[in-house]
Amino acid sequence: MSIFTPTNQIRLTNVAVVRMKKGGKRFEIACYKNKVMNWRAGVEKDLDEVLQTHSVFVNVSKGQVAKKEDFVKAFGTDDLTEICKQILAKGELQVSDKERHTQLEQMFRDIATIVAEKCVNPETKRPYTVNLIERAMKDIHYSVKANQSTKQQALEVIRQLKESMQIQRAHMRLRFMLPAKEGKKLKEKLKPLIKVIESEDFDEQLEMVCLIDPGCFREVDELIRCETKGKGTLEVLSLKDVEEGEEKFE
Repeated sequence: MSIFTPTNQIRLTNVAVVRMKKGGKRFEIACYKNKVMNWRAGVEKDLDEVLQTHSVFVNVSKGQVAKKEDFVKAFGTDDLTEICKQILAKGELQVSDKERHTQLEQMFRDIATIVAEKCVNPETKRPYTVNLIERAMKDIHYSVKANQSTKQQALEVIRQLKESMQIQRAHMRLRFMLPAKEGKKLKEKLKPLIKVIESEDFDEQLEMVCLIDPGCFREVDELIRCETKGKGTLEVLSLKDVEEGEEKFE
């Protein structure tokens, strides 16, 4: 006995579904598990490592492939790879409650790790442990956003934690070498961006070692390059100004 299999049906296993509604229709793509987040984070660049097939579905679990006229009308193209990329970028990843919980737990841990790596107690200059940051995040009832990057959320966590504990971004230590002609004038422009001037030597040129907030680095770099027309130099001595040992709550 022969079994009739409709030509518009494709069966897939071990699949992660990304769904998108467009033009009043539902479209889905079939991806490999764990690869969607890697693609969105820029870790995975090879589309074939993400997609199980370059097909667009109405329903992946039932194997129903979308009609060509429907996806051309919705996306304005019949290029399946391009449509898959759009769904991959803007669609909603369908995951089970257990998978979502595991994913959010991992993201919570990743956010705490980033905060611990980038921050110190401003009084002691010592870094906090990841476990301590996790406890502090639970105390402020921080809720992880699955569709936002961990780096973005880490910055938001730092902002919220400042209200309940002594924490700040660890300062960067920089050395400037500025031509004598522009040195004094440029120093006045740099002052608002500098937290601490550790040393200053004015001979044939101005040499300064100072601490800045990492968020000001781009502005400092551009200011020195533009004002000295490329003659000044900026050297990063250390990304974090920290003391040895870890900060612990008593």
